[in-house]
Amino acid sequence: MQFGMFMEFGMRQGGTHAEAFREGFELVDAAEEWGLDGAWLAELHFNPGRSVLASPITIASSIATRTKRMRVGMAVYVLPLNNPLRIAEEVCTVDQISEGRLELGIGRSGFPGAYDRYGISYNDSRQRFKETLEVLEKVWEGEPFSYQGEMYNFENVLVTPEPYQKPHPPIRIAATTAETFPYMGQQGRPIFVGLRGMNIPELSVCIKEYRKAWEEAGHPGGGDVSLRMPVYAGATEQKGIDEPFDSISAYFGRMGTLYRESAGRAGIDATELRNDRAERLAALSYDQVLETKVAFGSAEGLVDRFHQMEEELGINSVVAELNAGGLIPADKVQQSLKILTHKVMPAFK
Repeated sequence: MQFGMFMEFGMRQGGTHAEAFREGFELVDAAEEWGLDGAWLAELHFNPGRSVLASPITIASSIATRTKRMRVGMAVYVLPLNNPLRIAEEVCTVDQISEGRLELGIGRSGFPGAYDRYGISYNDSRQRFKETLEVLEKVWEGEPFSYQGEMYNFENVLVTPEPYQKPHPPIRIAATTAETFPYMGQQGRPIFVGLRGMNIPELSVCIKEYRKAWEEAGHPGGGDVSLRMPVYAGATEQKGIDEPFDSISAYFGRMGTLYRESAGRAGIDATELRNDRAERLAALSYDQVLETKVAFGSAEGLVDRFHQMEEELGINSVVAELNAGGLIPADKVQQSLKILTHKVMPAFK
């Protein structure tokens, strides 16, 4: 099983932008030294109190030049907010710089705030996402092409540079609703999954549907599922549970607010789903969070936890949110990463 970390380059209360970048890159350097498999970058716009990670492809390029081994991933590149040809140029450039260590996680974001500020209709996000992915896959055929869609039209285009990896960097798509899973399986797409809107039993059912659709479509293998979740490794089991309490409470409080604020924006089905998710997050006890949403504890406890998830969910990789909520002190985040890489990962390699 592969292990990566999810990064937001978060802002500390009273901190500066320069300090946020410094802390993020210090974590990257430690992860490279300690053998973590990859770093995955969020995309967060117009949120100065939370993150400076508005241009993840630029950060990915910087990580590629300061590391030699670790893979660099987008989690996720919000496709509808940018021009498809520009995305193709940037992705191929970073793939060349990293000599084939880039992985492309893609999505359209479940929250409309950035769309509003960029002047892009969120109602068009699904179609923009669909067409952008079609354009990217045409680009990576390596021949001049034309494309006519509802959102984009291109004539006789040949994008440079070409990707380092052939035919292109691995693509992984965020799956957040139950109906998405069998569709992605039928398409033969690797997926990102999470526990913010689902608990482990619900996710298990969805992943089974994904793998069933994958097999029925005749794709080789059994699918590829990467689980993004909050992870904290403490020096003892009790410290692993107690130390992230304030931060994870803030994390789920923020997620509930985002679901409520966006509920009226995407039609009645999505509205009901988002209101339900907000209410469920608000009602969670900490014991329920520990049981269904996160992996917190000692090294030994986390080894057991990930073995359980590997068996129950059939996941291929874990992308750890090492500071979900943004309130865990930097030295504790580093300590957690060190325990994860030195004492947990070896049990799965």
